[in-house]
Amino acid sequence: MSAAACNGEPSAPAEQEAPAVVDAEPEQVEAAPAPLRRSCATVELSEAERDAVDQFVRSRVAAGFTADAPVEIPVHFHVINKGTGIRNGDVPDSMINDQIAVLNDAYATTRFSFVLASVDRTTNATWYTMSLGSAAERQAKTALRKGGPDHLNLYTANLGGGLLGWATFPKDYAAKPSDDGVVILYSSLPGGSAAPYNLGDTGTHEVGHWLGLYHTFQGGCSAKGGDGIDDTEPERSAAYGCPMSRDTCRGGGLDPITNFMDYTDDACMDSFTAGQTARMSALWDAYR
Repeated sequence: MSAAACNGEPSAPAEQEAPAVVDAEPEQVEAAPAPLRRSCATVELSEAERDAVDQFVRSRVAAGFTADAPVEIPVHFHVINKGTGIRNGDVPDSMINDQIAVLNDAYATTRFSFVLASVDRTTNATWYTMSLGSAAERQAKTALRKGGPDHLNLYTANLGGGLLGWATFPKDYAAKPSDDGVVILYSSLPGGSAAPYNLGDTGTHEVGHWLGLYHTFQGGCSAKGGDGIDDTEPERSAAYGCPMSRDTCRGGGLDPITNFMDYTDDACMDSFTAGQTARMSALWDAYR
């Protein structure tokens, strides 16, 4: 499975090392540990697959590709918990509705909007602590997934390994349709305990992967690397917090730290570029 997996570690500037495990603030409503620094271990398309996808996108853009009609994406929200109440991952409908609102706000400049199509709740202690590529993940998705390639299946749980979330890429669907979707830490939903990642933009970030975007810092400053987007400034490494004057690639302009596909705090993220929007549109038409 090709997927982008995001996890959290304690907040610190990008240049510093930070401990891998942090306890949640004791006064929070939820009892689960809250990751406080975004960090990802990415399992991506092979180089050949990525080159083929990128060549397709470039050809579409060069041919004057423009997005067709607006796309309303049905969202199937799967709440995996170990019992009743937020402390056990059983997030209320209000948080689910707020997450959909965050997605619609974040993608307002694109052709995509999101509508809640269904909500189901499953109590399963094994699935609740699923990790990327695990048997628990496969079992949960096989049992719960709904709709075709144009339906977003979003799973919340208390993910193993300190993960904030992960997503499959558009090209993955044809080979493994049952794997398709986005998995996020339940406490990263708006109002959750995973500060500073509790405003809902872990969902925004992972849906970006699901629509075909890479991280802004992919490939660093190398001309052969990058995220395949011409209008995202090159970035040597992931940014944390909200370092507004950060510039890690000489001559490339300030780092795109407010982009939803960086690793900054939720409150710092607020944009996609026109190039990212065009890429998502092209990949949607090709694969979804």
